[in-house]
Amino acid sequence: MQLDIEWVRAQFPAFSVPALADRSFFENAGGSYTCGPVIDRLKRFYRKRKVQPYGPYRASRLGGEEMDEARTRLAAMLGVATDELSFGPSTSQNTYVLAQAFRQAMRPGEAIIVTDQDHEANFGPWRRLEAEGAEIREWKIDPETGHLDPAALDALLDDKVRLVCFPHCSNVVGEVNDVAAICARVHDAGALACVDGVSYAPHGLPDVGALGADIYLFSAYKTFGPHQGCMVIRRELGMSLPNQGHYFNADTLYQRFTPAGPDHAQVAACAGMADYLDALHAFHFRPEPDPRKRAIRVHDLARAHETALLQPLLDFLSARNNLRLLGPNQAAGRAPTVAIECDRSGASLAAELAPHGIMAGGGDFYAGRPLRAMGIDPDKGVLRLSFVHYTSQHDIDHLIRALDHVL
Repeated sequence: MQLDIEWVRAQFPAFSVPALADRSFFENAGGSYTCGPVIDRLKRFYRKRKVQPYGPYRASRLGGEEMDEARTRLAAMLGVATDELSFGPSTSQNTYVLAQAFRQAMRPGEAIIVTDQDHEANFGPWRRLEAEGAEIREWKIDPETGHLDPAALDALLDDKVRLVCFPHCSNVVGEVNDVAAICARVHDAGALACVDGVSYAPHGLPDVGALGADIYLFSAYKTFGPHQGCMVIRRELGMSLPNQGHYFNADTLYQRFTPAGPDHAQVAACAGMADYLDALHAFHFRPEPDPRKRAIRVHDLARAHETALLQPLLDFLSARNNLRLLGPNQAAGRAPTVAIECDRSGASLAAELAPHGIMAGGGDFYAGRPLRAMGIDPDKGVLRLSFVHYTSQHDIDHLIRALDHVL
């Protein structure tokens, strides 16, 4: 089955905006276009449900039901229990709250392993715990390739390690890490696995249940939804950590790590992400009653489309001797998040591409540590070209022509 790109793009109102019609969008890793069902649900909530939810009157009851619907349907697609999914203002905030819970729970002498492949959201809060007495160990990338070698993790694991934090894929390297295999190594050592999925989830919701992650985090606003952070925390772990929410919410897993009240409208609008993914499945496949299986099919469909578009771009960049391509040059092993370094700054390259109708980004993308580890000055930064399944062959051709001109 091939992705029907015309049908897909018709589900995203941005493609009908005249100011965007002749532009190709390649900064999706910073935030994707929002799908129509999310926008529709958000508008409906503000117009018809903008009251305190879970009350006895109709508008309140419906508002609460829509919030619950978002959690129920997305959790089912992720292969986890409904109460194991919670929403917060951002992934950075969710990670910070989690780090505070671990700070309170960790015993003296326990260690946390982080990588230098992550961006700041997933390792900044954990590294700060060093000031609170935690031992921080760094799982280092290969300085030439950016590869995170699972075998190198073994030397860091011992009975002192409580938690291992690593990305599903880096937002500048792009290589997809073998999460299931890494989680198995971590669990064999008696530790827990926290996976930053921010740069992977936009390319297909993962089957978190099958991956084995104890914690999995991603951003709805990069996954065609509203500005929310989505966090899976498995029940046994979540109920064992100190409650970070209101004391009267301590018995409700999805409220234990949300200190502030939820953004009712945006949580409810997250159900639009499920609407879109289900519609994508219904258009391309025969009916399937299991939401987890539907999500897997859509994941594979999107990844196949992205991989086919990505390889020509990687071939073009690999053939040039005036730039450095970060990460693998084979599309099958990476996400379509492509960073390059050359003699000009990333920001200046992005600015040169803009008049050619290419919307891309330049900078360090909160990934100063991996850039420095690969010998790149974060102040100079890189040009990042990132796309998702709604990107077309025309967009890729447009990008390659523009790159050939400016490079």
